[in-house]
Formats: sequence, C-alpha cells, structure tokens
Amino acid sequence: MKTILVTGAAGFIGYHLCERLLKEGYTVVGIDNINGYYDINLKMARLNQLGIKTVFEHKLAFGDKHKDMFHFYKMNLEDQVQLPLLFSNYTFDVVCNLAAQAGVRYSLEEPIVYIESNIVGFVNLLECMRNHNVKKLVYASSSSVYGNSEKVPFSIEDNVDKPISLYAATKKCNELMAYTYSHLFAIQTIGLRFFTVYGPWGRPDMAMFLFTDAILRGKPIKVFNEGNLSRDFTYIDDIIQGVFLIIDKSEIEEQYQLYNIGNSKPVKLLEFINEIEKVTGKIANKSMLPMQPGDVHQTWADVDALKEKFGYNPEFSVAKGIKNFVYWYKEYYK
Repeated sequence: MKTILVTGAAGFIGYHLCERLLKEGYTVVGIDNINGYYDINLKMARLNQLGIKTVFEHKLAFGDKHKDMFHFYKMNLEDQVQLPLLFSNYTFDVVCNLAAQAGVRYSLEEPIVYIESNIVGFVNLLECMRNHNVKKLVYASSSSVYGNSEKVPFSIEDNVDKPISLYAATKKCNELMAYTYSHLFAIQTIGLRFFTVYGPWGRPDMAMFLFTDAILRGKPIKVFNEGNLSRDFTYIDDIIQGVFLIIDKSEIEEQYQLYNIGNSKPVKLLEFINEIEKVTGKIANKSMLPMQPGDVHQTWADVDALKEKFGYNPEFSVAKGIKNFVYWYKEYYK
C-alpha cells in the first residue's frame, strides 16, 4: 500500500483523514507543530485517538494502536532543515497538506504568522516534493478565496482576485504556487476549497463549537451581521470521503486541478443555531452584532466537477451533523 504524508495531522481535518487512511490500510506519516492557536489538549487528544501519547520536537512518535503504520513528528512546515530530512527518510506516494494557520479574524491580529505558515511553509513543502520526486499533492484551499461574491453558487471558474482577509489571500497564493510547480516540475497538484467544515473533534474557534459551548453553559452567543449570513456547512465525514477519493485514485489526467468541496446546501446562520437549540434542548441567548472585518455574507459550493470526476456525494444533513457534534461535545467535555 502507499505511504501518505499528512501535514496538520493533529488538526481537525488532518486527524480524521489519518483515521480514514489507516482504516483503509495506508501507511501514514503525520506532522504538526501543535501550536497554541487553540487548546493544545484537544490536539493531543486527537493524537491519542491515533495511539500517540507523547511527542517531542523532531522526534519520531508512534503507538501500538496502528503498529508501525502511523508515524508522527512534531515540526513546523516552514522548517527548512527538518522537513527535507523527513523526505529523505521516507518515500511518499502522495502528500496531503492540511497544515496552515487557520482563522479569518486572527489574521487581522497576527499577519506574519500566516505568511510564515501558509506561504513559506507551503513553498518549503513544494520544494521538498520537487527535490525528492514526489509527484502528487492534495492540499487545502478555502472558500474564503471567493470573498464577497454575489454570484452563487461559487464556481471554480469564478474570479477570485479580491480576497477580503489575509487568510484568504494566503490560500489564493497557495493555488498560484501549486500551478507554478505543476507547470515547471510536473507535480500533480489538486487544491480543495473547503466550505465551513464541522463535526466531532472540531476546532474551538468555529461557529459550531462556539455556539454549542455557549448554549450548554447558558452564556450569550455572538451572532454577527444580525444573523444575516449563510454558510455551506459541510460535515466532516463528507469532507474526508471526498479527500480520500482523490488520494486513492491513481489515474488522474490533469496536472493542475481545483475543486470546491462542500455540502452545496447553504444554511442561514439563525437556522443553524435553531438546530443546535433543538438538540441541546436549550434556547440561545443571542447577542446581535455587526459584520466583522474579513467575514463574508454567504458561501455556497458548486461541487458538480468533484461529483463528476471522483464520485463525490455529500450525504449528511445539518440536523444529523449537529446531533453528532453535540453528542461528541458532551461526551468529551463531560
């Protein structure tokens, strides 16, 4: 079976992807810097689910859960010494880059962090692939590249030259760099524009987590733009199914590709909150606030191309996804 490098392996999507790849019999090497952007304990708890109990800087870690099928290293993607060493020690068939400094609002506070991780780190990864003859990259882009586009649903054919946050600008930059390396060095690059991913083990800075946490604790929730927002909320299992289909497919014609990956069924923010209220049995105390800088009014994915080429078929309704998340949240946080 193939050996896959998953960057951001202690992250929300990265953890779930590692679980799926290991279940399918792949050998997985995971890296993550386990930074303090949000609760480190949650990141370590995800690694514990993969059998990893303790990690040390730049040292191999593995547990007995997956025998020798899962290796983990704590390192920064932008590390120009350790990352090339990793590529020297393994023969990767596919690289899946899910490592990035996430968060739209945080990019207003710490812009340099985004440049280091999302741009320097990404080109460092591309250079390692080039120098070690790794020919397939699947990487995370974002629906944020569409900015405040009024045309819906969002299509990969749309112009994305007006990002309204630095985070979005770094993701657009990733797509451009991927194109360059595909063109110059025959590396197949497949970018996925994720649309508002949620589900068990999700990030604490995302709406699903923030709303559930506040509602269960009886605290007010912040509802931006007076609730006049809609998002293409996509359950984690649907996302992982799509990413896995792309990794698993060996024959893909085009060198450079971009796809939307979402549920393609936008939900109004207040309807989303209402579903959480139903599952928790509690009424939210809503604090209505104006639009936040960097936020977009709506997201809506056109996923026809992904369906046609890879058989992608999102199945989870928002009601079912929220129920699964709340169950996990209550179990994890007791």
